[in-house]
Amino acid sequence: MSAHCMLTGARPGFGNRISHSHRRTSRRFDPNVQTKRYWLPSEGRHVRLRLSARAIRTVDAIGVEAAVARIRARGERV
Repeated sequence: MSAHCMLTGARPGFGNRISHSHRRTSRRFDPNVQTKRYWLPSEGRHVRLRLSARAIRTVDAIGVEAAVARIRARGERV
């Protein structure tokens, strides 16, 4: 499963690892993605979301109902 956030759409960034001798090899900057379970009162069930740490704070601010609505608007299945 790829390291991407369901709410914000954050995906890995790519760059170079640069050694002391200045040789470049490729690397990935993965977002801090966590799996979190929320209770969705409108559907009477729990949903398991893969969210970045920033998105978890967003869910705390706007609520899980609004967050799930945004995720579904992006076309992802919940």
